[in-house]
Amino acid sequence: MSNLTKSLTDFSELEQQALLALKQQVSKVFVTGAGGFLGYAICERLNAAGIETVGFARNQYSSLTDLGINSVQGDIANLQQVTDAMQGCDLVFHVASKAGVWGSKQSYFSPNVDGASNIINACQALGIKSLVYTSTPSVTFSGEDENGIDESAPYAHTFLNHYGESKARAEKMMLNANSASLKVTALRPHLIWGPNDPHLVPRVIERAKAGKLKLVGKQDKLVDTIFIDNAAYAHILAAVDLTQTAKSAGKAYFLSNDQPITMAQMLNKILACVDLPPVNKRVPAKLAYGVGVLLETIYGALNKQQEPIMTRFVAKQLSTSHYFNISAAKQDLGYQPIVSIDDGMEKLAQYLAK
Repeated sequence: MSNLTKSLTDFSELEQQALLALKQQVSKVFVTGAGGFLGYAICERLNAAGIETVGFARNQYSSLTDLGINSVQGDIANLQQVTDAMQGCDLVFHVASKAGVWGSKQSYFSPNVDGASNIINACQALGIKSLVYTSTPSVTFSGEDENGIDESAPYAHTFLNHYGESKARAEKMMLNANSASLKVTALRPHLIWGPNDPHLVPRVIERAKAGKLKLVGKQDKLVDTIFIDNAAYAHILAAVDLTQTAKSAGKAYFLSNDQPITMAQMLNKILACVDLPPVNKRVPAKLAYGVGVLLETIYGALNKQQEPIMTRFVAKQLSTSHYFNISAAKQDLGYQPIVSIDDGMEKLAQYLAK
């Protein structure tokens, strides 16, 4: 057993209770995107509870092997590979997706939409009864402030990138697949961060060190984030619910730390973890959006694969509010954040100091 492997007692009491409850209901679990940030955290918890887990990922990850996870390399857009890997499972966490803000429509729709369709078809063919889908609040975002919205908010009328559009298409497909024989729920965590984060944290630190980190807009807007432990815990709770009362079946849920914070505060807390000075430079929102339009046009014309430093989506994300009413997740899933932002920052600082 690897020294990286955690035991059940390494997790909070609430997580232990949820994992033990899940162990009573399932025998074998399938996790897509198992090598990713959230997928790995879910695998880590299932493994600690002694639940047999199959991790499906597009690459081989030594971290999964070290955990003792049955790791299967495959393409989520390949139905046969997905179906073969899911044999014998009775619960699926579909976490895998192509995230980001740049790339062709096909590069997003193939893994995100076709992949979701394949997961649904495989579940139905194999008689799998429970499916937890990792969605995103981007499905409702069309470039405007989202001030404490709940799940009654409609899907976006305009999408600023292929990611949001593909995830909205996939979420609709998932929820429509909910039935008496296959219980499905969709979770929408916003800005997951913490130790091992390969996205938000390293990007913020890298840009700050390069002197390129700036705030967008004159007014600080509130945003919700979610610490990795809370995101993984919510997924376990959703699985427990689907295998028991199924109150969440056919529904989507916003997830967060339930602590709206300004983007400036969030960025500066991350920077403080590595003793970097706070960010204070600002760019007008309209200028950032204009630069995004220009760069997208140039990058598109040149067929450049690398992500522009600014896009329309990023400009709007950084200059609008994004915080959510998570009462539904509290009521139906029994969710409550188990790690606060400040406690999470302490864990992040310890991790970054290694």
